[in-house]
Amino acid sequence: MKSKIQFFSILALLCLSAMPAMAADLDVQEGLVKFVEEMGIVSFFAGEGWKNAVMICIGCFLLYLAIKKEYEPLLLLPIAFGMILTNLPGAGMFDSEMWNNEFLNPSSPNYHSYGYVMAHGGLLDILYIGVKAGVYPCLIFLGVGAMTDFGPLIANPKSLILGAAAQIGIFATFLVTQIDIPIFGFSPAQAASIGIIGGADGPTAIFLTSKLAPELLGPIAVAAYSYMALVPVIQPPIMRALTTESERRIRMSQLRSVSKKEKILFPIIVAIVVSLIVPSAGTLIGCLMLGNLMKESGVVERLSKAAQNELNNIVVICLGLTVGATATATSFMNLQTLGILCVGIVAFGIGSASGVVMAKVMNLFLKEKINPLIGSAGVSAVPMAARVSQMEGAKADPRNFLLMHAMGPNVAGVIGSAVAAGILLSFLG
Repeated sequence: MKSKIQFFSILALLCLSAMPAMAADLDVQEGLVKFVEEMGIVSFFAGEGWKNAVMICIGCFLLYLAIKKEYEPLLLLPIAFGMILTNLPGAGMFDSEMWNNEFLNPSSPNYHSYGYVMAHGGLLDILYIGVKAGVYPCLIFLGVGAMTDFGPLIANPKSLILGAAAQIGIFATFLVTQIDIPIFGFSPAQAASIGIIGGADGPTAIFLTSKLAPELLGPIAVAAYSYMALVPVIQPPIMRALTTESERRIRMSQLRSVSKKEKILFPIIVAIVVSLIVPSAGTLIGCLMLGNLMKESGVVERLSKAAQNELNNIVVICLGLTVGATATATSFMNLQTLGILCVGIVAFGIGSASGVVMAKVMNLFLKEKINPLIGSAGVSAVPMAARVSQMEGAKADPRNFLLMHAMGPNVAGVIGSAVAAGILLSFLG
């Protein structure tokens, strides 16, 4: 009997000693199951997770265009990578629900401030505050102004008319996209945001869309920068269709030299006049002209170089990542996105054509004729659109140099698109 008691006692001790190991094994198993369930790759096979996989593939394709084809790589590369990051399941970098209208409406019971975003948002949510507050586009305009020479526009003020004419694409598209058919049917705010693509100005498109239709920011930004990169493909057929061989050969006299005093006064006058007429455009125009004044004054060279380089580069990274982050599967993979891509290229084409047609109209009244090819440069794709005008003119006459003449309407288009955005914002904001 005593031996039996000793045996069971030893067996009980062995069982008790094995229980922690069994419990540990059970914890490991539960941990492994939880780890597998939370893996992002598992989410691709659950519900609509496949849409995230498709968006990641689209982001990789845009990276290919940025790296291999060099389509606006400075912004398209971070935008594409932002698209990949925001569609990684479980990463929690961007919460699109945090930026819906109910969340940001002070009168809503679910309203939260930017402080809530800082405390509970992911990395891209925090960076996105700069987009929502309109900071990043304005800082980019500061850098653009510091890199822009308004001399050709000052030397030939008629270029301003061509730059204004190229904005017709914005307003024409704004009207068309409100037609109540399935592929369109956008609200006025959404239609205005889509129409701004016709100005071929990425920062302006982002600025206006973040104010009026943030839910469309991803598709509109991708469309705007994609079409800016495709300027050499889109514009030449339009230019050739609207001009004759003799018109493309028109030579324009050399521009007069512009004094330093004129270059200093120009940004000051434009900032004041435009802001008084269209206050909503004051933010963009003010930053653009401040950057240009820093460049032309010659007394703050360090600030001018910082705006052109370090500051501009940092802002481009933040802007690209956060804009790409808005391209979630829910907001991007729908019929609206197809409509935006289709209407965007039409808006850009109308803008290019309007500039050419306006130049032809002006020639009816001018003694010194304008080469209509420079009218297409009235869109804001600086300096690519001006280079396209030069290339098309050189095909008709190899000794015809239109680049500096085309830069006039080109930089006027930057001002024109900002003013157009201000007008739309004042009506719909």
